[in-house]
Amino acid sequence: MRRLGGSDVTAASNEELPRVCVIGAGSSGIAASKQLLEHGFPFDTYEKASEVGGLWNFGHDAGHNAAYRSLHINTSKQIMEFSDFPMPESYPDYPGHEEIAEYFADYIDHFGFAEKVKLRTAVEHASRRDDGIWEIILDDGTKHEYDALIVANGHHWNPRWPEPAFPGNFDGVEMHAHDYVDQTDFIDKTVVVLGMGNSAMDIAVETSSVAKNVYLAARSGVHVIPKYAFGKPFDHLEPPITLPWPIKKKIFETTIRLTVGKVEDYGLPKPAQGVGEAHPTVSSDIFAKVGHGMVKVKPNIKAFSGKAVEFVDGSSVEADAVIYCTGYKVTFPFFDEEFISAPDNDLPLYRRVFKPGIDNLFFVGLLQPLGAIMPLSEVQSQWICAYLEGRAPLPPEAEMRSQMQREREKMFRRYTRSKRHTMQVDFREYRQAVRKEISAGAKRSAAAGRALPVPPRAALAQTA
Repeated sequence: MRRLGGSDVTAASNEELPRVCVIGAGSSGIAASKQLLEHGFPFDTYEKASEVGGLWNFGHDAGHNAAYRSLHINTSKQIMEFSDFPMPESYPDYPGHEEIAEYFADYIDHFGFAEKVKLRTAVEHASRRDDGIWEIILDDGTKHEYDALIVANGHHWNPRWPEPAFPGNFDGVEMHAHDYVDQTDFIDKTVVVLGMGNSAMDIAVETSSVAKNVYLAARSGVHVIPKYAFGKPFDHLEPPITLPWPIKKKIFETTIRLTVGKVEDYGLPKPAQGVGEAHPTVSSDIFAKVGHGMVKVKPNIKAFSGKAVEFVDGSSVEADAVIYCTGYKVTFPFFDEEFISAPDNDLPLYRRVFKPGIDNLFFVGLLQPLGAIMPLSEVQSQWICAYLEGRAPLPPEAEMRSQMQREREKMFRRYTRSKRHTMQVDFREYRQAVRKEISAGAKRSAAAGRALPVPPRAALAQTA
């Protein structure tokens, strides 16, 4: 693996810093851990599984894995990689889960914080005392105290099934995409795949190579983006960040029209939303599969009766299996629900990181970008470290809440209101916005004087 020179990490300051707990060692948790190490924070990272990598750890032994055997990234490696640790040049444009898991493991080894990640260790409960100290109870019953908590437990691990469930009973196999491994269980079977997202189209394409029949059903259509356009990864063609969204939208529409055309011309349902108004699906294979008749398109499911699957247009098929590709629920099993939860997948946060009113709680990776999460988790973690060091104090709480409201109104104007579109961000614009927040915080610190917003009481107790 290609390395960067001079990787020795030293503390940014000799002063005592708050002790930090990180929940999760997926891509976001290891991004946070690396930044904490680089800035000299005492910290522990807890991971339920026996390996790092989160959903990219195929065969995840903690029951949270959403990867399937053929999974590849749908953003190019240049968009996904961390800024200070490039993916190997030997990697293809769109690596598979094995290569991504290796990349994350090498990232930890390269920066030297493997001993800080406690594998096979689950956080059973996290509570904040009246004095602000976090009490963390692990699955072995031990209790630990921290000054600050970073939540990076991911949001693609708790399956969301159709709500409400479809009427009737199905006598075949019903499963969520979360439990799909590969196509071998569907040889000579008739399969109904429900959904139009990335997993749905991947699974429909893959099972169609061995199944007797595959039906792709959905309530509404989506815009489908190919992985390549004009000989380059599609995400390399993004227009300048300085352009207003209406102009960028026109550019995206033109590019999709020239490279793909209209999805309805292939037999897929026409999207109800414009380009960029709902999360797009990335697939270069679905059009050929539909064109070859190997994947047949249906509207939403209406009801079940035995092995019969009835659709809302009145048609029906006899099926052996139904695979629900209906997304995931945002949940925090270690918090009391009345303390923090995300009903309908919605948890308002300041710039998707800070919860106003709680000065020592942070979320990393709890967002849905048009692009990759990893570089955004990295810049979020840089912001958290700058804040905890007193180098980037936040604006007043009222100002944060006002900004949150404006961002939410803007998001809901642009995107279809659904549980899928509660934390949408544009990749480059969001990363730029967080960097501006760090700079603005530095100016506030210079004007008011540097002070730690979270005192290191638990850290001092640990070393006493």
